[in-house]
Amino acid sequence: MLIYDEPINQAKPDPRHAAMSALGGFSVLDLVQLLWRRKIAIASAALLCACIAVAIGKSLTPKYTATAQLYVDPRELQLVDRELTPRAPDLSGLAMVVESQGRVITSNNVLLQVIRETHLEKDPEFGGGDGKSLFGTLLGLFGIDLRPTAEQRKLVEMAALENLIRHINVKKTDKTFIVDIDVWSIDPVKAAMLSNAIAKAYLTESTQSQAARVRRATSDLSSRLTELQERLRNAENTLAVYKAQNNFVGTQDTLISDQQLSASNQRLAAARALTLDAQAKYDQIAASRKTSADAGAIPEALQSPTIANLRSQYAEARKRQAELQSELGPRHPALRQMEKQVEDLRRTIGEETDRFLQAAKNDLTRARDYEASLNKALETQKRQSVQMSQAAVRLRELERDVEASRDVYQSFLKRSRETEEQETLNTSSARIIGDATVPQRRTFPPGMALFAMIGFMLGGLASAAWIIAVERLTPGANPVRPNTPVRTSASSAAENRTPAATRQPSGTPQPAVSLIAKPSITRLQESDVVRTLGGILATGGTLDVARLGWPTLRAGFPLMTFLNTMREIRTALATRAVKDSAPVMSVIGAGNGEDRSIAALNVALSAARDGARVLLIDADQKTYTLSNKVAHLAKEEAGRLGWLNIGAKAARAIRSANGISILPALRASDTKASDTIRKAIAQARIGGDYDLVVLDGPAMPWSPADHALFDATDGLVAILPVKLDINESMEDIITALGETERKLVGVVINELTPTAVNRQRDKQYA
Repeated sequence: MLIYDEPINQAKPDPRHAAMSALGGFSVLDLVQLLWRRKIAIASAALLCACIAVAIGKSLTPKYTATAQLYVDPRELQLVDRELTPRAPDLSGLAMVVESQGRVITSNNVLLQVIRETHLEKDPEFGGGDGKSLFGTLLGLFGIDLRPTAEQRKLVEMAALENLIRHINVKKTDKTFIVDIDVWSIDPVKAAMLSNAIAKAYLTESTQSQAARVRRATSDLSSRLTELQERLRNAENTLAVYKAQNNFVGTQDTLISDQQLSASNQRLAAARALTLDAQAKYDQIAASRKTSADAGAIPEALQSPTIANLRSQYAEARKRQAELQSELGPRHPALRQMEKQVEDLRRTIGEETDRFLQAAKNDLTRARDYEASLNKALETQKRQSVQMSQAAVRLRELERDVEASRDVYQSFLKRSRETEEQETLNTSSARIIGDATVPQRRTFPPGMALFAMIGFMLGGLASAAWIIAVERLTPGANPVRPNTPVRTSASSAAENRTPAATRQPSGTPQPAVSLIAKPSITRLQESDVVRTLGGILATGGTLDVARLGWPTLRAGFPLMTFLNTMREIRTALATRAVKDSAPVMSVIGAGNGEDRSIAALNVALSAARDGARVLLIDADQKTYTLSNKVAHLAKEEAGRLGWLNIGAKAARAIRSANGISILPALRASDTKASDTIRKAIAQARIGGDYDLVVLDGPAMPWSPADHALFDATDGLVAILPVKLDINESMEDIITALGETERKLVGVVINELTPTAVNRQRDKQYA
């Protein structure tokens, strides 16, 4: 410990030192002795520089960095057989794809989307503003609002884009597909919000660009379909006209001309067969007529009924002639008549046979004519077939053109339908694997301890160098006289920093001040709570404090640090409270009422989770945050507090489904409200309906009525939100408490993100 009031005895200068100084040099021993003589000045300068360094560090704008992690896998999902973009062939190609995606994250399209979604063009940190000129601002003073032009809005947006680019650092982890998006800002919540917004905007841009690429391909294919369809139609029309002009008519397999040629060949062969048959028949009949053979022996005569009848008559006549020849003489008239009759029958048979011969001759002539006509027609068809064979060369060329046009059209049509369906598919496998959280520590400037250490070291070295330089320039100077008491500025500062309670005349005994045990300190973090939508009631109409829109403790986590510390605080309260009475705890804090009210609700909920019956009283006579949240949801609870009057209305505790009863605040003067709350506390202590009473407030600054309310409590729990300076807030609370500081049993550092502003129905907002 330094005693500044004692004199500093300086040794007489050594003659050797003067001699060495005259020679222009120092020995190490002399240097050490010089610095030791000036140790107070060196220490003072070092402390001064440390304070200056800390002040500089405090004046620097803090920067908080939040990081979001993306998994960018270039191997996209294979949802269809054919993709528009090929796969990356090797690992080097995959790495290049990932690095390219890293550049896409910081592209203007992604960042402009983030700026429009988060309205960074209005954020002063990113060079934003209302875009009004000086003239527009002056007109605004007279109520004339000039909206910025599109060009001005564009300039503001570009300025925000340039500033946002300087706040972003995208880096890729080696040999992985992980991309880190680091965003720094003076606001930790804003840094986390921007990092997550950039990651989401990148995924959205990736999906939109893929959809646009597929949409563009579909549009190009569809625009070509009309042209291909027209080309196919023209080719088919040309083919049809050419077929009609050249008589290419027929079925799908063969033409009619080919069918006719084949049929003519068949008919000609049949006609030739008929001609040969007719020739054979005619030759046979003619040969039988020339010979003396029986004329009726030919097949046609045998099949003719006339010849058969005549032959029958001829046989009868011959039989009768033979009988008459045996009975009558050769010249008998009857015999002569019978001979004549036989001769007539023979002549008649011959005539009939001649008619067969003539018929065969006619058949032969007709068969020869028919064969000749068929042969002539076949020759004509052959000549036509040769001509059509020559025309078929052009026909096949036209058919190939039609087939090629049809294949191309069908291919484009099928691909157009495929790409149209792929437009709604997201084949990208990029995803967010780590959302950015609100950073708890700043990245710049470093801790004040480091600033103080650097300042202390630099100050000490600078002062030592200055002393050595002065000593070398003025070797005979000795600013300090021997045996002279010296009081430095540090001693004066030490006296000024000494509390008035500790400064008293010497010799006067100072009574010992009994201090309380060290308060328990805990943190209420985002990981301890869950957030729900506001205004949602539990089923059955019963109030559920976990669904008021405030962050409340998670269920099923009995070992969290906050719950354990709250148990220790309640145990300490139980030792201070009157035996067999409910302990009373007041939750106080700096900042707005909502942060304190949220913490008070979670303090009460922590006790209710352990099975305690808790009465939560709104003691905040300034903001009524808790009362405004639950008063319109009330179902009155009949109990020992049912007689309590608040103003002109009877206020009863509102029972919730969580084991907590909430008593709204009294909207009256501070004195009357304090008296009413103290009566409620007294009833809760002796009534036996509750195991713990928690007061939400009162809010700072505290009036005498609030201090009287502190006297009725067993302990105080201070809420310190991290959005404020924790040390300054704690000093303000301790200063305002005064002697009531002894009741401070716990400190809760509220690290919850501020909730959204609840707008009231009777208020107007811009």
